[in-house]
Amino acid sequence: MEKFEGYIFTALCSTNFLISCLLFSKITREQREPYMDEIFHIPQAQKYCHGKFNEWDPMITTLPGLYLVSVGVIKPVVWLADLTGGVVCSTAMLRFINLLFNCGNLYLIYLLICKLHLREKTRTTSRRVLSALSLSTFPVLYFFNFLYYTDAGSTFFILFTYLMTLYGCHKASALLGVCSVLFRQTNIIWVAFCAGTVVAAKMDDTWRTEHTKKRDEKSPPSQVPLTFSGAKKVILFSLEFFASLSHVKAVLLVAWPYAAVGVGFLMFVILNDGIVVGDRTSHEACLNFPQLFYFFSFSLFFSLPVSLCYHRALRLLQALKKQPLFFLFVTAVSFLLVWKFTFIHKYLLADNRHFPFYVWKKVFQRHELVRFLLVPVYVVAGWNFLDSFKSRSLFWSLAYLACLVCATVPQKLLEFRYFIVPYLMYRLHMPLPSLPRLVGEFLLYTAVNAATVYVFVAKTFHWPDSTATQRFMW
Repeated sequence: MEKFEGYIFTALCSTNFLISCLLFSKITREQREPYMDEIFHIPQAQKYCHGKFNEWDPMITTLPGLYLVSVGVIKPVVWLADLTGGVVCSTAMLRFINLLFNCGNLYLIYLLICKLHLREKTRTTSRRVLSALSLSTFPVLYFFNFLYYTDAGSTFFILFTYLMTLYGCHKASALLGVCSVLFRQTNIIWVAFCAGTVVAAKMDDTWRTEHTKKRDEKSPPSQVPLTFSGAKKVILFSLEFFASLSHVKAVLLVAWPYAAVGVGFLMFVILNDGIVVGDRTSHEACLNFPQLFYFFSFSLFFSLPVSLCYHRALRLLQALKKQPLFFLFVTAVSFLLVWKFTFIHKYLLADNRHFPFYVWKKVFQRHELVRFLLVPVYVVAGWNFLDSFKSRSLFWSLAYLACLVCATVPQKLLEFRYFIVPYLMYRLHMPLPSLPRLVGEFLLYTAVNAATVYVFVAKTFHWPDSTATQRFMW
């Protein structure tokens, strides 16, 4: 980090932390008691604070990573400051842990941007810094910095894991991957993604070597046509690659730490008889393929300032004109998936405190045909999503898309928090946007954050059968 850029980034971190502390103070004053999932997380963390590590709330479905980190941070502070009484492991103190993760996420995002966009380093100081700030305030993630949820810590360890992968520190990456799984079991998918990038790099090198030998095929891996013949070519190459013992050996020599984590996780699943710990009745896996379409639409909305442009719209029209049969096939398959594989979780229809409840009620439940009418939007959103990866290699893109499918499709519940990590990975790997576009993105995120905090704090309501104050949130 250059000296001037270091000063700018330090000032930015300080300002971000100060504003976040002010928002934290306001939210905590308005909602002093545990809210929503906090009614499970906070009592459990307080048990750990008091050394009761053998007591577990069966309603909690994630591993105890958040509680262990909280105790590891709070206990030394309590000892040094000689704190006693109710302030120790209070709701506010536990929530503050996520504010620290917020600072860590900002720094990690900045480091990832510097690493991923190394070629542009000489002329993009302001763009790197603003991009990091913007992504650290990504609305769905930013809101949960003020409550005691697993999202901030889970994201922190996934980003840290990926950063270590990019620097080639695979043992450290695997260890950090274990930490991320302790926050949320499904993070094993993103540990697999880190391993997948290592494999993808080997495959890209082999692909490039083979195709540079052929004079009639000079296109780089990232420019394989999105057609049936292109897909066939990639599948045949992949089968040949993994059938070669020398290639498999070369991959394992580098990726064995991730394989060890995978084996350990598989043993956990066998011994636990499933991925979920605690209450499993509300976390049953299914093939909810439309989740992928919801994610594409979600990504299109939040990346609109940095992805929407005239040239991309023109490319879409050219693609439609050049490959109409392919787009018709994709649209037909999408219709089929929406028709046969749409699942609706009971919480989505019952809990009116979450924004997805209103998205589903105001959009999807307006008429039974709405979900089919939205298919063309899904196709456009999906094309825009894939077009953003043109600068990335073929096999990296395939590794990411495979992990994206695994992270979204099995989820029965439409929950925007599940989109945080896949969206950040998507946005981080987009070409670094221009300064005006980044300003637009930051203003969009700021407006959504301001609206979210305002609605949470000011627009309270009560259920007919309860005196407790209810609030709207992600």
